[in-house]
Amino acid sequence: MIDEVDRKILGLLQKDGRLSYREIAKELNIAVGTVHNRIKRMEENGVLQGIHPKIDYEKVGYGLTAIIGIQAQGKKIIEIEKEIAKDRHVMCVYDVTGIYDIIVIAKFEGREDMNHFVKTVLSIDGVEKTTTHVALQIVKEDFNLGI
Repeated sequence: MIDEVDRKILGLLQKDGRLSYREIAKELNIAVGTVHNRIKRMEENGVLQGIHPKIDYEKVGYGLTAIIGIQAQGKKIIEIEKEIAKDRHVMCVYDVTGIYDIIVIAKFEGREDMNHFVKTVLSIDGVEKTTTHVALQIVKEDFNLGI
């Protein structure tokens, strides 16, 4: 379990993953060693799984975002999800309830790039159908919760 100090550390790292232990300690008025130990413990426990930059994907050439619903044969869903998750375009793979079995969120350079991906997914054994939604405008895209 994490406590309030851990939450504060995580919150600061979400805002700026480049903060040093010293800067975090100063902000929270705790010892640098405490920050180090808590971050190390959260990494070991899998709570903190790396520090990643927030990238504007449109500015680096990935201006097309697709949300793809996949209907699949039940016994092959896990295999399919693992295969799809390997693709460099894929940001999220969700095993879901409802009309689809799998939801994928992916970024593409353009329609041709997306078309190739969807056709590749359709060729995976066990995939029965896909429905692709293209995001017209991204209103909010932030995987950081306000911890």
